[in-house]
Amino acid sequence: MSSQLFDAAQLRRALTRIAHEILERNGGADGLALVGIRTHGVPLAARIAESIGLIEGRGAPAVGAMDITMYRDDAGQLGSTAKIMPTEIAFDVNALTIVLVDDVLFTGRTIRSAMDALTDLGRPAAIQLAVAIDRGHRELPIRADYVGKNVPTAREQRVLVQLTELDDRDGVFLEEAADGS
Repeated sequence: MSSQLFDAAQLRRALTRIAHEILERNGGADGLALVGIRTHGVPLAARIAESIGLIEGRGAPAVGAMDITMYRDDAGQLGSTAKIMPTEIAFDVNALTIVLVDDVLFTGRTIRSAMDALTDLGRPAAIQLAVAIDRGHRELPIRADYVGKNVPTAREQRVLVQLTELDDRDGVFLEEAADGS
């Protein structure tokens, strides 16, 4: 059983608000780039960057895509099921403020992996984090700078972000545990 947390319009408004917050905190878009964490973070980063460009009245900041599979602390357990996708960052991360973008913040382990991968590419001036959903249950001391919505969840529940670019519709859904607990 699942319930809808965000419809397409609510998701769009949350991403626009995040774009405004990023600009306010950073004093504009100069020296700023966004890096989406594969898979759903990539289109979210592109959407936020587009909003930033529209708000600023100029081109959107640079956007990159990062695969963190090889940086995961459970990479050895994935075996042959791991599907490694390319990291596509066509700009120098040194001295930029990088906003990492992901769909759901849960334990913090994905973000730790993304920071490790990013710092292997250079030394950003700062790393910030934007997520559509923060569901709690942190295992590492990581917090998001920009959050679309905080959603308290049970550990066994799942939060699914669906995006037109990948899933043919926009929305955020909370799925109950398969066993009904």
